[in-house]
Amino acid sequence: MSKWIAFLGLLRCLVGGMVFAAPSPTYDVVIYGGTAAGVAAAVQARRMGKTALIVGPDVHLGGLTAGGLGWTDSGNKGVVGGISREFYQRIKRHYDDPKAWRQQRPQDYSHYRPQQDAMWVFEPHVAERLFEAFVKEYDIPVHRDRWLDRQQGVEKESGRIVAITMLSGETFRGRVFIDATYEGDLMAAAGVGYHVGREANRVYGETLNGVQTRNARSHQFKNKISPYVVAGDPSSGLLPRVHDEGPGREGEADHRLQAYNYRLCLTNDPGNRVAFIKPEGYDPLQYELLLRDLVAGSRHVFGKFDPAPNRKTDTNNHGSFSTDNIGMNYDYPEASYERRKAILKEHEQYQRGYYYFLTHDPRVPAEVQDRMRQWGLAKDEFRDTDHWPHQIYVREARRMVSDFVMAEPYLRGLKPTPRPVGMGSYNMDSHNVQRYVVHDADGSAYVRNEGDIQVNPGGPYPISYGAIIPKKAECENLLVPVAISSSHIAYGSIRMEPVFMVLGQSAATAAVLAIDGELAVQDVPYDKLKARLLADGQVLSFDGGS
Repeated sequence: MSKWIAFLGLLRCLVGGMVFAAPSPTYDVVIYGGTAAGVAAAVQARRMGKTALIVGPDVHLGGLTAGGLGWTDSGNKGVVGGISREFYQRIKRHYDDPKAWRQQRPQDYSHYRPQQDAMWVFEPHVAERLFEAFVKEYDIPVHRDRWLDRQQGVEKESGRIVAITMLSGETFRGRVFIDATYEGDLMAAAGVGYHVGREANRVYGETLNGVQTRNARSHQFKNKISPYVVAGDPSSGLLPRVHDEGPGREGEADHRLQAYNYRLCLTNDPGNRVAFIKPEGYDPLQYELLLRDLVAGSRHVFGKFDPAPNRKTDTNNHGSFSTDNIGMNYDYPEASYERRKAILKEHEQYQRGYYYFLTHDPRVPAEVQDRMRQWGLAKDEFRDTDHWPHQIYVREARRMVSDFVMAEPYLRGLKPTPRPVGMGSYNMDSHNVQRYVVHDADGSAYVRNEGDIQVNPGGPYPISYGAIIPKKAECENLLVPVAISSSHIAYGSIRMEPVFMVLGQSAATAAVLAIDGELAVQDVPYDKLKARLLADGQVLSFDGGS
């Protein structure tokens, strides 16, 4: 009998001479995207007794948290609660083990403090290992390297997603879906409204959105650097990565995005260092603006070598010309997978070339070159991607437009935020979006960056449940904790990895309540949601401390 049961379990039904595969199982919560938010969402669903599945293009779990951003942009750490804080507590426990310190003593690392409950700076492989431990601990299936069919892969019935299909042909069925990708691919494919680019200030009553030449003081050229191939000669043409069309009208909307980069994990430990090599297609002219600024006296290139444990760094953009690939990502959010792949390759080529230029071009000032040569990629990180991060920093892509949009007045506390499901606190932070030519009255011309904003909202602020749910008419069983409903400048503060984990947990909590109540996510009673979030350690209000 047992043989027959096994046989029937594998049997495919023959109907009219055609073979049909047995229907795929239906999960309570299907999460598209293996980011930190996606893992937090899956863990919360399992803790609430539901089945959960992670599927997405990621091979490595954890998104940017495990992809090089080890210097956590946390703002006020007192507003980081729930699974998000638990993750950083697990980081701390890892470094409490003396065996974790291979290239450095813990007492020699300034950000290891034995008395604190959590640790906010870490090595990439440590973060990834902890995300893998989470999914193993909660028996969460993870389907990696699966790419949503963005044209025909979302099946909806009566305003609800019932299944999503990958380019591989695999279909995943669920009761509630969570889009945890940076790009908002599931959201867009499901027909949910969104925005790409900067809004005009007047749209949401803001001051820091749109074109911002007046505020472009940070990460700026301090010297008047010529934009032309032959300095001072317009007939020689513009240098790469500069345009001469003007920045646009102050405070007005445009299509531009803040720049992306890879957060490299570098080391100055000779035994663990991989030297920078010349990338394919290397062209030193791409870095001519950098050279001219260095020759003019700038020494900005070491400004964000933030120290991580074991003589490593989280290396970020800093200054006038750095690792941010300004102006080369505008079409990324809407691009095909193939086009995105090309954009990522170009960003990697640019950034590899940047370090090769600084360490090998004989025109680079000697003190800069000698110091930069002490650094290289960490040999024990990103072993299967040639020591290069597997995740680029998608600082913004699509952003959902729902019935409620997080915007500057809410972050500043000028308007009350309804139905909080988490909190943010970081600066309203946009990296530069363009590099353009300024023409002086005397006929001279020089280069300026535009788009960098770093303004403190004034303290922690709540993030509304309305910002992670679409309009009910668009989809009733989808939550979006990463590509949330937010203006460009508000997203610049919200887009921090601890916040994404907070919102991922809150999204899963709402998903379970919607399932249990047989409700649309838009109809989940907020009092029940709030009570469960607080019970699970989420922080929804704040009156001081850090």
